[in-house]
Amino acid sequence: MNENLGEQNKLPELKLDASQAQGFLHFFKTLPDDPRAIRFFDRRDYYTAHGENAIFIAKTYYHTTTVLRQLGSRSDALSSVSVSRNMFETIARDLLLERTDHTLELYEGSGSNWRLIKSGTPGNISSFEEILFASSEMQDSPVVVALSPNFRENGCTIGLGFVDLTKRVLGMGEFLDDSHFTNVESALIALGCKECLLPTESSKSNENRMLCDALTRCGVMLTERKKSEYKTRDLVQDLGRLVKGSIEPVRDLVSGFEFAPGALGALLSYAELLADESSYGNYTVQGYNLGRYMRLDSAAMKALNVLESKTDANKNFSLYGLMNRTCTAGMGKRLLHRWLKQPLLDVKEINSRLDVVQAFVEDTVLCQDLRQHLRRISDIEQLVRSLQKQRAGLHHVVKLYQSCIRLPYIKSALERYDGQFSSVMKERYFKPLELWTSDDHLNKFIGLVEAAVDLDQLENGEYMIAPSYDSTLTDLKKKQESQESLIHDLHKQTAKDLDLPIDKALKLDKSTQFGHVFRITKKEEPKIRKKLSTEFIVLETRKDGVKFVNSKLKRLGDQYQKILEEYKNCQREFVNRVVRTVATFSEVFESLAILLSELDVLLSFADLASSCPTPYTRPDITSSDEGDIILEGSRHPCVEAQDWVNFIPNDCKLIRGKSWFQIITGPNMGGKSTFIRQVGVNILMAQVGSFVPCDKASISVRDCIFARVGAGDCQLRGVSTFMLEMLETSSILRGATDKSLIIIDELGRGTSTYDGFGLAWAICEHIVELIKAPTLFATHFHELTALAYERENDDPQRKTVGVANYHVSAHIDSSTRKLTMLYKVEPGACDQSFGIHVAEFANFPERVITLAREKAAELEDFSPSAICFVDAAQEVGAKRKREFELDAVYKGAARARQFLEAFAALPLGTMDKIQALQEIRKLVDDLENDAKNCYWLQQFLQQV
Repeated sequence: MNENLGEQNKLPELKLDASQAQGFLHFFKTLPDDPRAIRFFDRRDYYTAHGENAIFIAKTYYHTTTVLRQLGSRSDALSSVSVSRNMFETIARDLLLERTDHTLELYEGSGSNWRLIKSGTPGNISSFEEILFASSEMQDSPVVVALSPNFRENGCTIGLGFVDLTKRVLGMGEFLDDSHFTNVESALIALGCKECLLPTESSKSNENRMLCDALTRCGVMLTERKKSEYKTRDLVQDLGRLVKGSIEPVRDLVSGFEFAPGALGALLSYAELLADESSYGNYTVQGYNLGRYMRLDSAAMKALNVLESKTDANKNFSLYGLMNRTCTAGMGKRLLHRWLKQPLLDVKEINSRLDVVQAFVEDTVLCQDLRQHLRRISDIEQLVRSLQKQRAGLHHVVKLYQSCIRLPYIKSALERYDGQFSSVMKERYFKPLELWTSDDHLNKFIGLVEAAVDLDQLENGEYMIAPSYDSTLTDLKKKQESQESLIHDLHKQTAKDLDLPIDKALKLDKSTQFGHVFRITKKEEPKIRKKLSTEFIVLETRKDGVKFVNSKLKRLGDQYQKILEEYKNCQREFVNRVVRTVATFSEVFESLAILLSELDVLLSFADLASSCPTPYTRPDITSSDEGDIILEGSRHPCVEAQDWVNFIPNDCKLIRGKSWFQIITGPNMGGKSTFIRQVGVNILMAQVGSFVPCDKASISVRDCIFARVGAGDCQLRGVSTFMLEMLETSSILRGATDKSLIIIDELGRGTSTYDGFGLAWAICEHIVELIKAPTLFATHFHELTALAYERENDDPQRKTVGVANYHVSAHIDSSTRKLTMLYKVEPGACDQSFGIHVAEFANFPERVITLAREKAAELEDFSPSAICFVDAAQEVGAKRKREFELDAVYKGAARARQFLEAFAALPLGTMDKIQALQEIRKLVDDLENDAKNCYWLQQFLQQV
């Protein structure tokens, strides 16, 4: 916060006399202890915070404790800090929109009499919306979730309830989960949860420690509530008050769940929805189905850089930042945020979105026309929310009107489209717009506004009911104008009587203190001093002149003021009446907001697809049970968008039975991580409904993306790098299905070489044999590539997913030993390690490099791959020589292992000697036959 240092120099002065200070200290001691609550006190011109809150604010936002002041005497002095209104808005935005470890409370009063007027949490920001979004758009709508975990022998059943206070949506769902709560994590991310309620007893149990860790990984605030609040009694009746329409669907939905109703009951109590009458009849309730969208956990969201981060160097670092080219004021941004957390699984719906995007890509005129009109659309969702909360004024109504008068232009642009997707566009957008802009709906609203609002006054920044709207207003307006005319006539007559030029010397002013007054400059005052003292009443003498009145002006001014007050009261009454009438259109406006925000996001996708230097392409989408994942000339959209990058595209062909599981080797910085991530990003983009950065793409829908990428400690939770790696991998092994996509990068490097390799091999085999999900496994364990050759020798009758080796290519100059990254992914295993070359890149001392080469040569002499080296002293700096080709080693080792396993499986204890020799002879003959084309196997046979 760069502005904080500037703010520090202009801190408001803490002005409290002794009695006020004593009264406040007495009140402050009565406040309940809540370590999460940051409490501010409104002092009219500024705010204050006290005690631990003051210290927190000083250190966090001012970065110094010199801003602290002491309130009261030494014995019970209270640390205090004063905060300007601008700084308060900055702190409120950080606490409620960025952080998830504090709540915010605002008090109003004086002395010892203070009352709480606003409170907010990261999940419930409704009280502070006017402050938070006064100068910025609302980019995401936070959700509060309540969980009711129920542990049983066969796992844990989760009852889930949620409320989106911005969109006024309630929901509930139930599902089974494992001990890592991977499904909870996916649900929290998909819903955009910022705060989660748990029963007090549950959050303290050992079983729920993992659940609390899942909340932490998702950046969700944990709020504990009493178990007694998880009640279902009267829930149907309570929902009946809140929800639009009949109560029967609500009753049916609640009866279908065992634990979710209790969670939703706790939410109704926590959010105090029933205490707010403006909520009645304005909510919708729905069931939450975990299988409706692609599941994404926190590790996948981070690995794929889906959402923006404070550490991003520019907006294109995240997928959201890159794809956000929306035009509407906030609505499109919030929908894009939600779509990226909820990629679709339904092939028909994905293709429906892609049809619209293709229509916009092919018809650039239509695309530009619609975007031009959408730029003038206000945030209809927020405006409707203000109407429903009874906080709206005439300016909210005018903004809705200004948005509605753009609709005919949007409708006519859609009507002109006659391309191959005209039927889709007509059904999805044109027909609903035609219905909503009819005389029974929004045209009636437009007519109301044009009749009721004085639109001519908008240029002056005034929002008023037109006097012609009602005869009472008309009469009062005429009286007001008549009175103004009499006052101006008196002004002219007085100027004539005093022999002063009107307006130049004798001015007519109007002030809140005195009403209508005459004013002359101090220079003119001596000329009329005598008349002033006898015929007028002098009110004020200041530098800007002398203000005075006579009895006539006083009488006319009082009459004018009385008429004006009557006119204002009448205006207020009609404004309230108009706003209440407009609120009856809320349902139409909500439907309109959904349509326009969807149009906005799909136009944004089209703009991105066609404006990139290398255009995106439409992917072919197939169901998860059929088809392969083939990305030709694929690129990472965020990386290629950076100014300094000349991106090299690569193909990825995940083909069932051939290359469904890919082991990718190669040097550090060679592009392995970028390659495997870009595959995940391309699939996510496709299932959101966007074109993808490829030359050609065919994608089999995935129900989940699991990612284990990068290393990092969580010391605050007592989790080491390796432990975190194992926890993430455990989630993959437990949660992945054959319909998922698995991305693993550098697994097993946090422990010893042999342990790490053993784990990596076992995990690979588990995925290949049991999970059977398409997998990209990047590793430095070159020995893992033998898995592909082992699979080649499998029983042809045995079903296998297909394991294939790929590597990122690099070139070493034979004379200079300089390493050049080529960033191309090619078939086959990498034939050498490049770690020492990378160390040379980092300018390691030559002695260290030399010793590293010698030690590497010694260790590889003992490796099972039978790679031998010439004398180390002669070999330093020379290219390593191998007795065998690497492919021959891996194929031979895999065949030898198969031979040894077959030998070990022989039931020698039940065979006679002749039978045993025959079986062994048969195994040896088969091995000798295979060894004819493999020199490594021939050497192996000599040792058997």
